Amino acid sequence: MTRAELFSQIQKKSSFLCVGLDADINKIPEHLKHEADPIFSFCREIIEETADYAVAYKPNIAFFEALGPKGWETLQKINEIIPEEIFTIADAKRGDIGNTSKLYAKAFFEKMDFDSVTVAPYMGADSVTPFLEFEDKWVILLALTSNAGSMDFQLIKDENGKPLFQTVLEKSQEWGTPENLMYVVGATRGELIGEVRKVVPDHFFLVPGVGAQGGSLAEVAKYGMNSSCGLLVNSSRGIIYASGEKDFAKTARLETKKLQEEMAGLLDKYLRN
Repeated sequence: MTRAELFSQIQKKSSFLCVGLDADINKIPEHLKHEADPIFSFCREIIEETADYAVAYKPNIAFFEALGPKGWETLQKINEIIPEEIFTIADAKRGDIGNTSKLYAKAFFEKMDFDSVTVAPYMGADSVTPFLEFEDKWVILLALTSNAGSMDFQLIKDENGKPLFQTVLEKSQEWGTPENLMYVVGATRGELIGEVRKVVPDHFFLVPGVGAQGGSLAEVAKYGMNSSCGLLVNSSRGIIYASGEKDFAKTARLETKKLQEEMAGLLDKYLRN
């Protein structure tokens, strides 16, 4: 998917919502656990009820890897039922070098046909650039995450007072462009989103942490939105586990609609006025 196609979907749906498919077999409704492929059934119903409002889906690959070979089959089936116009993210956080990175890229881009994959940058250019060799595919680079341990490295300052995440942002722009490189920026970082935006004014951000993790959608838009929106805001648990009963998918739809309506207002505020 191209940047223009992604922005077109954002405009069409008045939404920049990404639904995270963190499909935990221990958390899905009990009635689904008797089916032949419970995780697929769960994700299929979520997708069917939320596709009107979502512009992206992000399966967390760990939940599928943990199920062994069957989990990979389930992941492939899920990716195939996501509507073609919706952006797909393999949240795999890969980050190795040379041929290994190239094979990871082939797995997610050629074999499974995801639009993007999350990548860790800390082994440098040769761990990232193999992913950028695929036309109309995206790298989503971990830049400033919202987990507690992120402060162990990402906020360390060099002798000039520059934090490490800023160095990552600056250096990575030599590898990719706003047409094939996005950044993960955590929603709970508040004004730091604005600091990231100053360094990379034109790139898209994938922003986790809204919803169950407490990030503010209004704050994310205030500090992170650019002239082409530039945001994919992810919500996982707050949508897919909003109900543990048989109405789980309908409840997910309601939660998704609430977020979409708030996003529509923010798009009006920042892009259309």
